[in-house]
Amino acid sequence: MNDGKKKGLVQVYTGDGKGKTTAALGLVLRAVGKGHSAFIIQFMKGKINYGELESCGELTNTEIEQYGRADFVDKENPAQVDINFAEEGFQRAKEVISSGDYDIVVLDEMNITLDYELLDKEKVIEAIEDRPEHVEVVLTGRYAPSSIIDAADLVSVISEVKHPFRDGIEAREGIEY
Repeated sequence: MNDGKKKGLVQVYTGDGKGKTTAALGLVLRAVGKGHSAFIIQFMKGKINYGELESCGELTNTEIEQYGRADFVDKENPAQVDINFAEEGFQRAKEVISSGDYDIVVLDEMNITLDYELLDKEKVIEAIEDRPEHVEVVLTGRYAPSSIIDAADLVSVISEVKHPFRDGIEAREGIEY
């Protein structure tokens, strides 16, 4: 746990480019290397063997949990199970953030979860604003709502310039997942 000397900020990684989750995980790797603790909650991801599930399990002071299923969520008509996963993940996120036990809390794919209206934006902002002072919160995912951007201290927009998927190269284990 942090010694109380730093102020935690809110970071947002958004945009249509590859690397938002990777940037957040890089921040976790850096922080844990300096003795900080991290908790990662992945929204809209589940039952897929993402590489970070294994590697985060090897890091000290790092926990990761998924709240979602392997299937894609229908934005126009999300299934109740997807809404339930989002709500369960958010309740866990509130517990983790408010506990103050972790220096960094990553809410992976939170932005898209909000864009799909699986959670209430104002409740998410409230949970972020009510956090203990030392807790850094990172939200990733495309389509960050303007209210989340306004609440953030740092916003990075990762844009796609070129992607191998456009040339028919499928996602590769250990690189894209």
